[in-house]
Amino acid sequence: MYIVIIGAPGAGKGTQAVNIAKEMKLAHIASGDLFRQAVERGDELGARVEEYMTKGMLVPDEVTIKMILQRLTVDDCGNGVLLDGFPRNIKQAKALEDALKKRDKAIDRAIYIEVSEGELINRLTNRWICRQCQVAHQGGYNPPGEDEKCELCGGELYQRADDNKETIKKRLSVYFTDTMPVIEYYRQQDKLLEIDGEGSVEVITGRILNALQKREFINK
Repeated sequence: MYIVIIGAPGAGKGTQAVNIAKEMKLAHIASGDLFRQAVERGDELGARVEEYMTKGMLVPDEVTIKMILQRLTVDDCGNGVLLDGFPRNIKQAKALEDALKKRDKAIDRAIYIEVSEGELINRLTNRWICRQCQVAHQGGYNPPGEDEKCELCGGELYQRADDNKETIKKRLSVYFTDTMPVIEYYRQQDKLLEIDGEGSVEVITGRILNALQKREFINK
């Protein structure tokens, strides 16, 4: 059982990935977490990742792909995985498909959380991130506590320096240029589930699970 979850910055895919993986008992693999873990290990791969991240550059496809494929060999992936933040482009999608094919596996569903540009900008400009658990707290649906501490773990909340309207628009433009072909790639394979991503966290989780049920992917 292999699922990928796709969504623009601010779409809430990280939160939904955690919820869906827990509900379906899948390993949750987030590319961002793998990058941070590699840096913490301090090995050769981690040093390469840190160099790119320090410079504010995207980690190259070949490095990201290598990390993801290594992670897929860990025992907790036996029941299947939910991939969060990967693949981001067609090259990554095809590399993943080829790697899974060698193991007689394939991506079963791609969940696309669709949110309007106006709502994405609103969320990102009002977004606070927990330094400890990295959960995003967004005004309206999941706002920060009055003491500016994470309501989940008590960690310090902060706003990213690049969460301003001009920079956000550029980030979204880059995202859609790279990722829309991936969405179309899974649509052509009849694996894409398009989910309305506007509403509360619980409502969106319900929409995703209902969509999976309708496609007879999980038991009702």
